[in-house]
Amino acid sequence: MRQSIRFYLGDALCTLADVSPTLTLLDWLRDRGRTGTKEGCNEGDCGACTVLVMRLDKGRLVWRAVNACIQFVSMLDGAQVFTIEDLGTPQQPHPVQTAMVEQHGSQCGFCTPGFVMSMAAYRKAPGATTEDDAINDALAGNLCRCTGYAPIVRAMRQAMEAGPDRFDEEADAITRRLEALQDGATVRLESADATLTVPGSVEALAETLVVDPDATIVAGATDVGLWVTKGMRQLKHVVAIGRVPELRVMDRTVEGLRIGAAVTYQEAQPAIADLLPDAGEMIRRLGSTQVRNSATVCGNIANGSPIGDGPPMFIAAGVTLHLRLGAERRSLPLEDYFIAYGRQDRRPGEFVEAVTIPAPSPRAQFRAYKVSKRFDQDISAVLGAFLLETDGNGIITTARLAFGGMAVTPKRAGAAEAALLGRRWDEAALDAARAAIATDFSPLTDMRASAWYRSTVAANLLTRFFEETTGQAQARLARTGGLAHV
Repeated sequence: MRQSIRFYLGDALCTLADVSPTLTLLDWLRDRGRTGTKEGCNEGDCGACTVLVMRLDKGRLVWRAVNACIQFVSMLDGAQVFTIEDLGTPQQPHPVQTAMVEQHGSQCGFCTPGFVMSMAAYRKAPGATTEDDAINDALAGNLCRCTGYAPIVRAMRQAMEAGPDRFDEEADAITRRLEALQDGATVRLESADATLTVPGSVEALAETLVVDPDATIVAGATDVGLWVTKGMRQLKHVVAIGRVPELRVMDRTVEGLRIGAAVTYQEAQPAIADLLPDAGEMIRRLGSTQVRNSATVCGNIANGSPIGDGPPMFIAAGVTLHLRLGAERRSLPLEDYFIAYGRQDRRPGEFVEAVTIPAPSPRAQFRAYKVSKRFDQDISAVLGAFLLETDGNGIITTARLAFGGMAVTPKRAGAAEAALLGRRWDEAALDAARAAIATDFSPLTDMRASAWYRSTVAANLLTRFFEETTGQAQARLARTGGLAHV
């Protein structure tokens, strides 16, 4: 048991034995004079607070741009943090800094440090290119209120073509430095106000939660961070699971793709998209690069939000959820986990250990559609995910239609599914399923959408699924009075 958390800030080792479990990295940095990291939205949207966090993953250095405003200092054990002050000097600027100056990428300057840190991270991203779509996606989590995006994108292209930076030259030294921090110990800090536990193993995590089942588990903090920065909640015991090696595993097994509870969306996206090709774009829209670098697949499930993007998609795919309480493990279909608003089938002290996404049948067709006010990085108004399987005669044998935003939990459209089973996937079956959706849900009207809008969109998403899987665009044109050449 260790009584301190250890990480590097720049090249300086920080050993903290008395730190609040919910102290944000942004506040800690600014209190220590690292004021280049800015506070904008304080909820992970604007990117002004972006910093780089480096970790070792199977002996390989991994760079991640993260939002410091919703990243707790307590989550950084074993890592190295770089801020804008670490990138370069006036005499030897970082290639990104040089490009931003030469391409006139900074206007008022408030957002600039966050952009520069995201750009520096993108230079290290595997497979990074100078294509517009790739650059736009990498920088989508940074907002410029002066509308200076075009010169910033030009600066990114220039920086991609520049030579090595200081971090390339120091990679071996950084690796050795981080290796020395990987002792596998469990960290526990206790004060009169709060307790922090950073388990070094899944066994230590299970034991901790049996002793204190009311503890708050933190994986990426993209949700819990807002409890603190916006809700002003005081958490008595935080258990940060990001360093648990058993939860960092992602494996292809005979059952499918098993994803541990500490695997982030960014890490899991390629493997999920390989299994469910249509899922890749949905995950890309789930949040910014900074959010996906922190948010975990299982955390998105465990918090039980009725508008979480992952659960409807995974319910449609037939995902199995793996839970653990002490030494006891159990598994259940994901849809059975959600009981009511704010209630999940998780006993006190029980935690999500992993999920398994089954490999779809060769005859299965899968789609996921997200509808939101803003196309990128917005909370869903409605999310529909559909899996349909037919036999050799074209008869529907499996129908899994799941929605988010339509009920108090992510939920399957049981009546619509029943209307499809045993029928051919044709216009008559589509019309029956569309009509049945109205009996499956009684959605709410709120700031994101009206009940009418949600019901209409849910049925229309099923129509889109029909058109994409049958190639019958003409059916839509006939129904809507559209022109054949449109």
